[in-house]
Amino acid sequence: MRFSANVEKLKPSATIAVSTLAKKLAADGRDIINLSAGEPDFDTPAFIAEAGTAAIHEGRTRYTPTAG
Repeated sequence: MRFSANVEKLKPSATIAVSTLAKKLAADGRDIINLSAGEPDFDTPAFIAEAGTAAIHEGRTRYTPTAG
């Protein structure tokens, strides 16, 4: 199968590369704090979930300004 020229130009994900490296180093016995990709090992605090739900109900569902 051939891919389009645009697909051929895609680069591997840097996030996945860092995550893979962190997992390898941890497997090798290194003390690693992996801040790359993945799921936290704790639930979202209730006050954050409630604020998110309130924002949705208030119609605040747009992106933030590009300046931050």
